[in-house]
Amino acid sequence: MEPILVLQQVPHETLGTLAPFFLEAGLEFRYLELFAQAPPQFDPDRAAGLVILGGPMNVDEVDRYPFLRSEVAWIRETVAREVPVLGICLGAQLLAKSLGAKVYPNPIKEIGWYEIELTSKAGEDPVFGGLAPQQAVFQWHGDTFDLPPDAVRLAQGESCRHQAFRYGRSAYGLQFHAEMTAPLIEDWLGDAENRRELAALDYIDPQGIRARTPELLPRMEALGRHIFPRFAALCRGESE
Repeated sequence: MEPILVLQQVPHETLGTLAPFFLEAGLEFRYLELFAQAPPQFDPDRAAGLVILGGPMNVDEVDRYPFLRSEVAWIRETVAREVPVLGICLGAQLLAKSLGAKVYPNPIKEIGWYEIELTSKAGEDPVFGGLAPQQAVFQWHGDTFDLPPDAVRLAQGESCRHQAFRYGRSAYGLQFHAEMTAPLIEDWLGDAENRRELAALDYIDPQGIRARTPELLPRMEALGRHIFPRFAALCRGESE
């Protein structure tokens, strides 16, 4: 079987808790380190699935990050071939853009722990079906997007409406970071550039984020144990 291709925007954003579920499903994965060198060619027929990770840039910073323009084309082609796609944070925004939706600044930056609500459509979804309506998730983003035409909204939030969506049978966008681990959260909070960003946001309390992590991370891990194996099954050509 072909590997999962993982589009990595920056070194510190990885598959996190998603990686073990791919391995348990017998799926190999390969990072494409776009920050180092974008591949000259991209063939979705050589992929069991595509994961697009997050990053601090926005989707339109193509002058500074030329690979973003290529990513949009790759994602569009992958979706057209009905290869399973999972976009996380920036990845969800790139997926939305590739499907013709507008991406723009959210009224506030969401950083830390937030509650989201699954929609009624989520109950019918092969990946999200069977979950409780209220979920706790980790966020780190400043942009949001319109729901792409013909997409199904699966989750919503008070300060950012579009939190998860499905397009077609197997393309998913998650605005939140369900893949986070405690060490990753601490790495992000401790990063020098991120500390400068947080210092400018008087409504974000890094110590409060740390304090809530022991309580809320297990809830999000349970969410990951539900959705990630089901996405892996789609990549294997199966459904649960």
